[in-house]
Amino acid sequence: MSAAIDLHPFHLDTPRGPLFCLLTRPGGGARPTGGLVYLHPFAEEMHKSRRMAALQARALAARGLAVLQVDLTGCGDSAGDFGDATWPAWLDDARRAHAWLTAETGAPVGFWGLRVGASLAVEAARDLAGVDRLLLWQPVVAGEVFLNQFLRIRLAGEMLADGQARSGTKALRARLDAGEAVEVGGYMLCPDMARALAALDLIGPPPCPTRWLEVGAEAGADVAPASQRVVGAWRAAGVDVTTATVAGDPFWITQEITECPALIEATLTG
Repeated sequence: MSAAIDLHPFHLDTPRGPLFCLLTRPGGGARPTGGLVYLHPFAEEMHKSRRMAALQARALAARGLAVLQVDLTGCGDSAGDFGDATWPAWLDDARRAHAWLTAETGAPVGFWGLRVGASLAVEAARDLAGVDRLLLWQPVVAGEVFLNQFLRIRLAGEMLADGQARSGTKALRARLDAGEAVEVGGYMLCPDMARALAALDLIGPPPCPTRWLEVGAEAGADVAPASQRVVGAWRAAGVDVTTATVAGDPFWITQEITECPALIEATLTG
């Protein structure tokens, strides 16, 4: 990657407080040919993925695109506490970021999301006019499954600390349903966010062309069966969807910070 790029950190104002943003764009005063707003994954997955997001943003900028990375409300260096964040607030963050990048570049702007961020991108694109495209990395297609997997992080922590889990996912879900926030791996999960995660459903089609990429044990394999059902429904509704699986490690959950060069390359060539 030899093309020059520019990096511009700043804060974007919202009614909930400022969002930390990083704009990565072509250098030398070159005008971007398009733009993508990056929506990060949930909780600790966000931090595990920062390096991959940065590498991909730079690679895209070297190809002429402007990429706006946004720390959503309550996340990273943005205003608010994670436990106070809501799905509607994150949707509003996405809309504001899209509007800002559209005005800044004067070019077509889409969304790029990873995991829950990809699911958020789909919902934002459904509700927002003028979304140019979607780039989805490993979207969460089953909200109930994701929520239970997230809650198991707490159970694993209890096993390490006490030799046994003091509760189960059903008990934790019951506490959330009763209006009680639950701490999971250092993150406070509020009942409203838990309900939003459990309700995630990607079957409703987005209004724009979509590139759907997943990481697996082998390159060239089909995307996961649950993903195939969603992709099939979108194609039946007339959406232009391309899919690919690349070989690599699930960098968003690995213990050490991990890269997946094949995913970066597939993103650039798709």
